[in-house]
Amino acid sequence: MNLNEIKQLIDLVNSSDLQETIIEEGEFKITLRRSLPYEAAPMALTPAAPAVPQAAAPAPAAVSAETIVTAQASGLTDVCSPIVGTFYQASSPDAAPFVSVGDSVKKGDVLCIIEAMKLMNEIEAEISGTIAEVLAENGQPIEYDQPLFRIKP
Repeated sequence: MNLNEIKQLIDLVNSSDLQETIIEEGEFKITLRRSLPYEAAPMALTPAAPAVPQAAAPAPAAVSAETIVTAQASGLTDVCSPIVGTFYQASSPDAAPFVSVGDSVKKGDVLCIIEAMKLMNEIEAEISGTIAEVLAENGQPIEYDQPLFRIKP
């Protein structure tokens, strides 16, 4: 798949009602996700203060061909958070991290824990490979679909 084909796919997703599409061609796999822009927040009114508009949330970053090509060229796969919560590298504060940079992992190995609403959710590797980067810090708040690790298959 070349850059022009990737740009055409991005344009197709952006001009349609599709929210997500996954395309696999041999060993090449590309996932395109589209988020709708946030609507402006309503104005807050309080009796003691004049009306002050609330700041709108920043619009999500659009998928760009450059980002996709960079990820493709590096050969790394991102492991993203399936939920919002708090990132933990180990099962307890005094335990060793589940994985570190350079560690080999197999599909299904536990990479970290994300705490959400007092529940501890184990995040497992989706592929086998070597941990190339740890993108989150212990105790850091995590957003949905935020990259946590990069794995080199």
